[in-house]
Amino acid sequence: MPTGLIGVVFGVGATEAGWGVLAPIVMSMVVFAGSAQFAILAVLDDGGTLVAALAAATLVNMRFFVMGVALAPSLKGGRLRRTLEGQTVVDASFVLAANGDGTFARRRLIGATVPQATAWVVGTAVGVLAGDLIPDPRALGLDVLFPAFFLALLAAELRIPERRPVAAVAAVIALVLVPIAPVGVPIVVACAAVFVTRRR
Repeated sequence: MPTGLIGVVFGVGATEAGWGVLAPIVMSMVVFAGSAQFAILAVLDDGGTLVAALAAATLVNMRFFVMGVALAPSLKGGRLRRTLEGQTVVDASFVLAANGDGTFARRRLIGATVPQATAWVVGTAVGVLAGDLIPDPRALGLDVLFPAFFLALLAAELRIPERRPVAAVAAVIALVLVPIAPVGVPIVVACAAVFVTRRR
């Protein structure tokens, strides 16, 4: 449900930005990365170039590198199969698939991603095609769904005591950098710090 509503917000925003009908829907089908898509939308809406928008999206999605490293030992099969299964990693599925001992349930990962992908694309389509019938998402407070979604994921992670110090360091790094660094950089630096800490 939250994924679909966030998709609606993206669809409405993309339509208001003049993306037309097909571009937002196709993007949600191909990219399927809400944070990256919102980053591109924000940069272009502020008058930034396509290169700047793609750079912001890439930086935001760099967190998946760290998540992929953590997930890799739990995947099965050859390189092609592992690569394809790795494409199902999204934030909520990653958290839901975690067993709490450093391993991940791959079936739970894939099973959680399929309905999210469907909801994301359908939500985007609804936002694009029925945007005129939908009240302004900001007036309804729907623009806070995306940050609230990530805060809920963080809260789930913080239930495990061993992860709290690392999460606290990453949060401080991100909060310090958000006001002064380009979009995506705080996430990259915070993820790098977590990656180095966990490796040690």
